[in-house]
Amino acid sequence: MYHGKTLYLKALDDHLAELCFDRQGDVFNKFDITTVNELSDAITVLEHTAGLRGVLISSAKDAFVVGADIFEFTELFVRSEAELAAHNLGQSRVFSRLAALPVPLVCEINGLALGGGFEVSLACDYRVVGDNAKVGLPEIGLGFFPGLGGMARLPRLVGAQTTIDWVLSGKAQDASAALLHGAVDRVVSASHLHDAALELLREAAGNTHGWQDSRQRRVGGFALLDEQVEAALAEAARLHPHVPAAGAAIRLLQSTAAIGLADALLAENRAFAAIAQTQAAHALMQLFVNDQLLRRKARNYSRSSRPVTRAAVLGAGIMGGGIAYTSAAKGIGVLMKDITPNALELGMGEASKLLDRQVTSGRLSQDKADHILAAITPTLSYTGFNTVEVVVEAVVESLSIKQTVLAAVEQVVGTDTVLASNTSSLSIGEIGRALERPENFVGMHFFNPVPLMPLVEVIRGPRTSDAAAATIAGYASSMGKTAIVVQDCPGFLVNRILTANVLGFLRLVHDGADFRQVDAELEAFGWPMGPAYLQDVIGMDTSEHVIDFISAGYQARMAPEYQHAVKHMVANGRLGQKNGKGFYLHERDERGRLHKRIDPDVTPLLAKIQANGPRAFSPEEMVDRVMLPMVIEAIHCLEQSVAESAVEIDMALVLGLGFPRHVGGPLKYADWLGPHVLLERCEQYAHLGPLYAPTAQMRERAITGARYY
Repeated sequence: MYHGKTLYLKALDDHLAELCFDRQGDVFNKFDITTVNELSDAITVLEHTAGLRGVLISSAKDAFVVGADIFEFTELFVRSEAELAAHNLGQSRVFSRLAALPVPLVCEINGLALGGGFEVSLACDYRVVGDNAKVGLPEIGLGFFPGLGGMARLPRLVGAQTTIDWVLSGKAQDASAALLHGAVDRVVSASHLHDAALELLREAAGNTHGWQDSRQRRVGGFALLDEQVEAALAEAARLHPHVPAAGAAIRLLQSTAAIGLADALLAENRAFAAIAQTQAAHALMQLFVNDQLLRRKARNYSRSSRPVTRAAVLGAGIMGGGIAYTSAAKGIGVLMKDITPNALELGMGEASKLLDRQVTSGRLSQDKADHILAAITPTLSYTGFNTVEVVVEAVVESLSIKQTVLAAVEQVVGTDTVLASNTSSLSIGEIGRALERPENFVGMHFFNPVPLMPLVEVIRGPRTSDAAAATIAGYASSMGKTAIVVQDCPGFLVNRILTANVLGFLRLVHDGADFRQVDAELEAFGWPMGPAYLQDVIGMDTSEHVIDFISAGYQARMAPEYQHAVKHMVANGRLGQKNGKGFYLHERDERGRLHKRIDPDVTPLLAKIQANGPRAFSPEEMVDRVMLPMVIEAIHCLEQSVAESAVEIDMALVLGLGFPRHVGGPLKYADWLGPHVLLERCEQYAHLGPLYAPTAQMRERAITGARYY
């Protein structure tokens, strides 16, 4: 009947037809422009098929349809609101044409039906799902809400409250939950799904009034109480405080509850186009694309590198124990070496503690935990090191000690074993000077706590080979981490950019700002914690060392010419959480959890380094003065090829620092502001010194309008 690149249409017995999604050359079905156009063509065929009694909609893949092609959205979302509304309306009307076919429609859902995949099923009269199927509308995680009928059709099928819950959570619902809420009509064994769907289609085709009455019931309004709206708006603000789509989705439901389906679809289209213009939608969608690009790069690293089946860790402290645990948990056995039994006990204790938490929470069985722990072999010698493909050094942050330890292990490993240093600041080039095979040496900077933080910086020294960098990046990926390959420089990528951010904060405090107000404004901007609280968490003495080391590497623009608050805190014995006193007081409750509270002694202490006394700043200025240095330093890193692209830089900051996801990273933020506005803000704060000075390329971009994405 019809055969395209993404779907086909075939005739069945009894004047029935099957429309089957089957995207050629791909594992998954997804809705892109080609699919929607071919769906329209197939519907045209069905509209002109004489004697047609019913249509089965199915998938030839292991999943039904996993959603839209988000890569297309990056082009669509830069269109004007009117252009996007017109485009989306055209696609939505294809779904409406399907829903208007004068015969019963049964959707056979296997595997995943998400986003547009679930929405096309909502255009059908009945849904039969396999017991392994999941359905859902995950769009809120990308900063928008369904735009192909989901916001109009779902509440008319399952009611307002279920729609609110599903849209705000964005979670995929299993078959039993979908049946319970009335989103599907039957759940059957996956092995009998096709037969069951055909059976229901034949039943419907023989009962004209049944499917027509069901369809008619879903074209009117639906019930939505004022108190439901109020509660839903509060929940939207709680779950997604920086994503306008959450509240907008509730207001869309409120405005369409009392009107018919046709008008609701038009309202949905207008609201979708408007919400697509928001910063959160652009940023979150870009992060999704960035993540896919990094996953592809990780696969390339794995293909081009030596597979790691056994590794070793030098240093059995908390960091070393965390690295060993993370490796063993992914099935890669580890030798963990230190020079004293006590140190080995500490490392094994760290691994045991992490496993115990998994067992206690029910995420891991005791047998599995025991198996993982057994994959870590503590040792005081180098026995067995000749069998490992990778050695990760995690000893104290001392250049001479790292050089000594790595030079010693180089003598006992294979000639192609890759050595990696887990350093947060020391030069990979300098450490590698002590090695005979520096081409096999690379930095591998884990973020603390190792099991939880998803980022690993892979640092290429001046003589690091492509194979060594790829091997460590592949090893990091096999540990479940996202590897970002960066060049060797003071602070590498993340800590270098963070230092610029911290210096912006410290200058703000020096100029009289209340650190508590700065924290409040930056947390309102979206940071998980403000810059003052972050210093307390890092440890004031640690932060002082990092600031001194990294600012010395970029002295012309970073070296502070005043006594800053972190140095002042250290001089007064305030180290942050590690001794309970920093910008805040930190006390443990009966469960041992730390809580911060205001310390009245801090304001007069800081007044001693605020030469001009306290001063009030607007929220906008506080945000600008902390954020601009970070954006500018990220641009320096991109221009100097510290990382390969804006994608790597932004993802490193999001994954390594908790940069606000709804902003998308410093370079996405620069694009959102626009090159002209960014340059204007740099000029506004030029009197504060070179930390706020734009690069020559930034000035050029302001002329040409060029962006980083």
